[in-house]
Amino acid sequence: MAVVSNTLDLTALRSLVAIADCGGFRRAAEALCISQSAVSQHVRRLEKVVGRPLVELVGRGSRFTPDGELLLSAGRRILATHDDALELLGVGASVLQRLITVGSTEHAADHLIPRVMAVLTEQFPDVEVRFRLDRGVRLAHALDRGTLDVAVLVGTGGSPAGRPAGLLPLAWYSAPGWLVPPPDRPLPLVAVDDPCTIRTQALTTLARAGRVASVVGESGYLAGVLHAARAGVGVALLADVGPPPQGLERRADLPAVDPEPMQVRLRRGASPRLASLIADAVACALAAGRAPA
Repeated sequence: MAVVSNTLDLTALRSLVAIADCGGFRRAAEALCISQSAVSQHVRRLEKVVGRPLVELVGRGSRFTPDGELLLSAGRRILATHDDALELLGVGASVLQRLITVGSTEHAADHLIPRVMAVLTEQFPDVEVRFRLDRGVRLAHALDRGTLDVAVLVGTGGSPAGRPAGLLPLAWYSAPGWLVPPPDRPLPLVAVDDPCTIRTQALTTLARAGRVASVVGESGYLAGVLHAARAGVGVALLADVGPPPQGLERRADLPAVDPEPMQVRLRRGASPRLASLIADAVACALAAGRAPA
Protein backbone atom coordinates (compact mmCIF):
# COMPACT_ATOMS: atom_id res chain seq x y z
CA MET A 1 0.00 0.00 0.00
CA ALA A 2 1.36 3.42 -1.02
CA VAL A 3 2.19 5.75 1.82
CA VAL A 4 1.35 9.43 1.35
CA SER A 5 4.21 11.71 2.41
CA ASN A 6 3.39 14.25 5.09
CA THR A 7 6.07 16.67 3.82
CA LEU A 8 5.02 19.95 2.23
CA ASP A 9 6.78 20.52 -1.09
CA LEU A 10 8.30 24.02 -1.46
CA THR A 11 7.67 24.16 -5.21
CA ALA A 12 4.02 23.29 -4.65
CA LEU A 13 3.76 25.95 -1.94
CA ARG A 14 5.13 28.56 -4.36
CA SER A 15 2.40 27.62 -6.81
CA LEU A 16 -0.24 27.95 -4.09
CA VAL A 17 1.04 31.42 -3.14
CA ALA A 18 1.19 32.43 -6.81
CA ILE A 19 -2.47 31.48 -7.27
CA ALA A 20 -3.39 33.90 -4.48
CA ASP A 21 -1.04 36.69 -5.58
CA CYS A 22 -1.74 36.50 -9.31
CA GLY A 23 -5.48 35.82 -9.18
CA GLY A 24 -5.89 32.29 -10.48
CA PHE A 25 -4.25 29.19 -11.91
CA ARG A 26 -3.56 30.59 -15.39
CA ARG A 27 -1.89 33.76 -14.18
CA ALA A 28 0.06 31.83 -11.58
CA ALA A 29 1.35 29.54 -14.32
CA GLU A 30 2.38 32.53 -16.44
CA ALA A 31 4.20 34.16 -13.54
CA LEU A 32 6.04 30.94 -12.65
CA CYS A 33 6.74 30.08 -16.32
CA ILE A 34 5.20 26.63 -16.00
CA SER A 35 2.08 25.04 -17.44
CA GLN A 36 -1.34 25.50 -15.86
CA SER A 37 -1.59 21.74 -15.47
CA ALA A 38 1.64 21.80 -13.44
CA VAL A 39 0.11 24.37 -11.09
CA SER A 40 -2.95 22.15 -10.71
CA GLN A 41 -0.74 19.15 -9.98
CA HIS A 42 1.07 21.13 -7.29
CA VAL A 43 -2.24 21.94 -5.59
CA ARG A 44 -3.30 18.29 -5.75
CA ARG A 45 0.05 17.29 -4.26
CA LEU A 46 -0.57 19.57 -1.29
CA GLU A 47 -4.14 18.34 -0.94
CA LYS A 48 -2.86 14.76 -0.69
CA VAL A 49 -0.54 15.78 2.13
CA VAL A 50 -3.19 17.59 4.19
CA GLY A 51 -6.01 15.28 3.18
CA ARG A 52 -8.48 18.08 2.47
CA PRO A 53 -9.42 20.34 -0.47
CA LEU A 54 -7.48 23.60 -0.63
CA VAL A 55 -8.95 25.31 -3.70
CA GLU A 56 -12.46 24.97 -5.10
CA LEU A 57 -13.93 26.04 -8.42
CA VAL A 58 -16.51 28.84 -8.40
CA GLY A 59 -18.00 29.50 -11.83
CA ARG A 60 -15.07 30.22 -14.13
CA GLY A 61 -12.81 31.13 -11.23
CA SER A 62 -11.57 29.57 -8.02
CA ARG A 63 -11.30 30.38 -4.34
CA PHE A 64 -9.44 29.02 -1.36
CA THR A 65 -11.22 26.81 1.13
CA PRO A 66 -10.76 27.64 4.83
CA ASP A 67 -8.03 24.98 4.96
CA GLY A 68 -6.48 26.50 1.85
CA GLU A 69 -6.38 29.93 3.52
CA LEU A 70 -4.66 28.41 6.56
CA LEU A 71 -2.05 26.65 4.43
CA LEU A 72 -1.57 29.79 2.33
CA SER A 73 -0.72 31.81 5.44
CA ALA A 74 1.59 29.11 6.79
CA GLY A 75 3.14 28.61 3.33
CA ARG A 76 4.12 32.26 3.11
CA ARG A 77 5.98 31.95 6.42
CA ILE A 78 7.67 28.72 5.33
CA LEU A 79 8.84 30.22 2.04
CA ALA A 80 10.00 33.41 3.74
CA THR A 81 12.09 31.39 6.22
CA HIS A 82 13.51 29.30 3.37
CA ASP A 83 14.42 32.40 1.35
CA ASP A 84 15.89 34.08 4.44
CA ALA A 85 18.22 31.09 4.87
CA LEU A 86 19.38 31.37 1.26
CA GLU A 87 19.90 35.11 1.72
CA LEU A 88 22.06 34.49 4.79
CA LEU A 89 24.15 32.03 2.79
CA GLY A 90 24.63 34.56 0.03
CA VAL A 91 22.52 32.81 -2.60
CA GLY A 92 19.25 34.72 -2.19
CA ALA A 93 19.72 36.78 -5.37
CA SER A 94 19.84 33.64 -7.49
CA VAL A 95 16.31 32.66 -6.54
CA LEU A 96 14.64 35.99 -7.34
CA GLN A 97 11.07 35.25 -8.42
CA ARG A 98 9.87 35.78 -11.97
CA LEU A 99 7.27 38.27 -10.75
CA ILE A 100 7.96 41.40 -8.71
CA THR A 101 4.93 43.14 -7.22
CA VAL A 102 5.60 46.75 -6.28
CA GLY A 103 3.28 48.82 -4.13
CA SER A 104 3.40 52.59 -4.27
CA THR A 105 1.78 55.52 -2.56
CA GLU A 106 -0.46 57.56 -4.85
CA HIS A 107 1.44 60.75 -4.02
CA ALA A 108 3.76 61.67 -6.93
CA ALA A 109 3.20 58.20 -8.41
CA ASP A 110 3.20 59.52 -11.98
CA HIS A 111 6.76 60.74 -11.40
CA LEU A 112 8.06 57.82 -9.34
CA ILE A 113 6.69 54.78 -11.15
CA PRO A 114 8.29 55.40 -14.57
CA ARG A 115 11.76 55.65 -12.96
CA VAL A 116 11.17 52.55 -10.82
CA MET A 117 9.85 50.62 -13.82
CA ALA A 118 12.87 51.58 -15.93
CA VAL A 119 15.33 50.44 -13.26
CA LEU A 120 13.60 47.11 -12.63
CA THR A 121 13.26 46.39 -16.35
CA GLU A 122 16.95 47.08 -16.85
CA GLN A 123 18.14 45.04 -13.89
CA PHE A 124 15.68 42.13 -14.24
CA PRO A 125 14.81 41.88 -17.96
CA ASP A 126 13.25 38.42 -17.56
CA VAL A 127 11.04 39.36 -14.60
CA GLU A 128 7.46 40.59 -14.88
CA VAL A 129 6.84 43.74 -12.84
CA ARG A 130 3.40 44.66 -11.51
CA PHE A 131 2.33 47.77 -9.59
CA ARG A 132 -0.34 48.39 -6.98
CA LEU A 133 -1.27 51.97 -6.06
CA ASP A 134 -2.93 52.24 -2.67
CA ARG A 135 -3.00 53.90 0.71
CA GLY A 136 0.14 53.46 2.78
CA VAL A 137 -1.60 51.52 5.54
CA ARG A 138 -2.97 49.00 3.03
CA LEU A 139 0.42 48.63 1.37
CA ALA A 140 2.02 47.97 4.75
CA HIS A 141 -0.54 45.27 5.52
CA ALA A 142 0.06 43.70 2.10
CA LEU A 143 3.80 43.55 2.84
CA ASP A 144 3.09 41.84 6.14
CA ARG A 145 0.86 39.30 4.38
CA GLY A 146 3.46 38.73 1.67
CA THR A 147 1.20 39.79 -1.22
CA LEU A 148 3.63 42.61 -2.10
CA ASP A 149 7.38 42.24 -2.53
CA VAL A 150 8.26 45.88 -1.95
CA ALA A 151 6.48 49.18 -1.32
CA VAL A 152 7.25 52.88 -1.63
CA LEU A 153 5.76 54.68 1.37
CA VAL A 154 5.45 58.25 2.64
CA GLY A 155 6.61 58.97 6.19
CA THR A 156 8.22 56.70 8.75
CA GLY A 157 5.77 56.54 11.61
CA GLY A 158 3.81 53.45 12.62
CA SER A 159 5.79 50.90 10.56
CA PRO A 160 9.10 49.06 10.68
CA ALA A 161 12.04 51.04 9.40
CA GLY A 162 12.62 50.87 5.66
CA ARG A 163 15.37 52.10 3.39
CA PRO A 164 15.41 55.93 3.05
CA ALA A 165 14.38 57.11 -0.42
CA GLY A 166 14.67 60.88 -0.37
CA LEU A 167 12.31 63.64 0.66
CA LEU A 168 8.88 64.37 -0.82
CA PRO A 169 8.34 68.14 -1.09
CA LEU A 170 4.83 69.34 -0.23
CA ALA A 171 2.88 72.46 -1.14
CA TRP A 172 -0.63 73.85 -0.92
CA TYR A 173 -2.83 73.67 -4.05
CA SER A 174 -6.27 75.04 -4.84
CA ALA A 175 -8.55 75.82 -7.76
CA PRO A 176 -7.55 78.96 -9.70
CA GLY A 177 -9.10 82.04 -8.14
CA TRP A 178 -9.88 80.31 -4.84
CA LEU A 179 -9.58 82.85 -2.01
CA VAL A 180 -8.04 82.13 1.36
CA PRO A 181 -10.53 83.04 4.12
CA PRO A 182 -9.52 85.79 6.57
CA PRO A 183 -7.50 84.68 9.63
CA ASP A 184 -10.55 84.78 11.92
CA ARG A 185 -12.27 82.06 9.87
CA PRO A 186 -11.24 78.36 9.64
CA LEU A 187 -9.24 77.39 6.58
CA PRO A 188 -11.27 74.84 4.52
CA LEU A 189 -9.09 71.77 3.96
CA VAL A 190 -9.62 68.72 1.74
CA ALA A 191 -7.60 65.62 2.61
CA VAL A 192 -7.39 61.86 2.51
CA ASP A 193 -9.16 60.04 5.34
CA ASP A 194 -7.21 59.16 8.47
CA PRO A 195 -4.73 57.64 8.86
CA CYS A 196 -2.75 59.76 6.40
CA THR A 197 0.73 61.20 6.93
CA ILE A 198 0.16 64.19 4.65
CA ARG A 199 -3.19 65.04 6.27
CA THR A 200 -1.46 65.04 9.68
CA GLN A 201 1.32 67.21 8.28
CA ALA A 202 -1.21 69.73 6.92
CA LEU A 203 -3.05 70.08 10.23
CA THR A 204 0.16 70.21 12.26
CA THR A 205 1.73 72.87 10.03
CA LEU A 206 -1.34 75.09 10.18
CA ALA A 207 -1.65 74.68 13.96
CA ARG A 208 1.98 75.71 14.44
CA ALA A 209 1.29 78.82 12.36
CA GLY A 210 -1.71 79.64 14.55
CA ARG A 211 -4.19 78.98 11.74
CA VAL A 212 -7.39 77.10 12.55
CA ALA A 213 -8.32 74.55 9.88
CA SER A 214 -11.49 72.62 9.20
CA VAL A 215 -11.51 69.43 7.12
CA VAL A 216 -14.51 70.07 4.85
CA GLY A 217 -13.79 67.38 2.27
CA GLU A 218 -12.48 63.84 2.74
CA SER A 219 -11.79 60.93 0.40
CA GLY A 220 -10.40 57.45 0.70
CA TYR A 221 -8.00 58.10 -2.17
CA LEU A 222 -6.04 60.96 -3.70
CA ALA A 223 -8.29 61.22 -6.75
CA GLY A 224 -11.19 62.34 -4.57
CA VAL A 225 -9.05 65.01 -2.91
CA LEU A 226 -8.04 66.38 -6.33
CA HIS A 227 -11.67 66.50 -7.49
CA ALA A 228 -12.75 68.35 -4.34
CA ALA A 229 -9.93 70.87 -4.62
CA ARG A 230 -10.70 71.53 -8.31
CA ALA A 231 -14.33 72.13 -7.35
CA GLY A 232 -13.24 74.85 -4.93
CA VAL A 233 -14.26 72.95 -1.79
CA GLY A 234 -11.00 73.82 -0.07
CA VAL A 235 -7.23 73.81 -0.25
CA ALA A 236 -5.17 70.58 -0.37
CA LEU A 237 -1.64 69.72 0.69
CA LEU A 238 -0.09 67.73 -2.16
CA ALA A 239 3.21 66.40 -3.41
CA ASP A 240 5.12 69.27 -5.01
CA VAL A 241 6.91 67.29 -7.72
CA GLY A 242 6.70 68.19 -11.38
CA PRO A 243 3.99 70.41 -12.87
CA PRO A 244 0.88 71.26 -10.81
CA PRO A 245 -2.01 68.79 -10.98
CA GLN A 246 -4.40 69.61 -13.79
CA GLY A 247 -6.92 72.28 -12.77
CA LEU A 248 -5.01 73.36 -9.67
CA GLU A 249 -2.49 76.06 -8.85
CA ARG A 250 0.22 76.26 -6.24
CA ARG A 251 -0.40 78.60 -3.29
CA ALA A 252 2.34 80.82 -1.87
CA ASP A 253 0.12 82.54 0.71
CA LEU A 254 -0.06 79.69 3.24
CA PRO A 255 2.58 78.41 5.72
CA ALA A 256 5.53 76.53 4.21
CA VAL A 257 5.46 72.79 4.84
CA ASP A 258 8.42 70.54 5.64
CA PRO A 259 9.02 67.70 3.18
CA GLU A 260 8.08 64.17 4.17
CA PRO A 261 10.66 61.37 4.15
CA MET A 262 10.07 58.54 1.70
CA GLN A 263 11.00 54.96 2.46
CA VAL A 264 11.08 51.62 0.72
CA ARG A 265 9.99 48.56 2.68
CA LEU A 266 10.40 44.89 1.73
CA ARG A 267 8.34 41.87 2.56
CA ARG A 268 10.12 39.37 4.76
CA GLY A 269 12.49 37.27 2.67
CA ALA A 270 12.73 39.63 -0.29
CA SER A 271 16.18 40.53 -1.61
CA PRO A 272 17.72 43.68 -0.03
CA ARG A 273 19.02 44.56 -3.49
CA LEU A 274 15.43 45.24 -4.54
CA ALA A 275 15.03 47.88 -1.83
CA SER A 276 18.35 49.48 -2.75
CA LEU A 277 17.49 49.75 -6.45
CA ILE A 278 14.01 51.17 -5.87
CA ALA A 279 15.10 53.58 -3.12
CA ASP A 280 17.78 55.03 -5.39
CA ALA A 281 15.29 55.30 -8.26
CA VAL A 282 12.74 57.11 -6.08
CA ALA A 283 15.36 59.52 -4.71
CA CYS A 284 16.54 60.34 -8.24
CA ALA A 285 12.97 60.86 -9.46
CA LEU A 286 12.24 63.22 -6.55
CA ALA A 287 15.40 65.23 -7.17
CA ALA A 288 14.72 65.49 -10.90
CA GLY A 289 11.05 66.39 -10.54
CA ARG A 290 11.15 68.89 -7.73
CA ALA A 291 9.04 71.89 -8.61
CA PRO A 292 10.70 75.32 -8.61
CA ALA A 293 10.01 77.46 -5.54
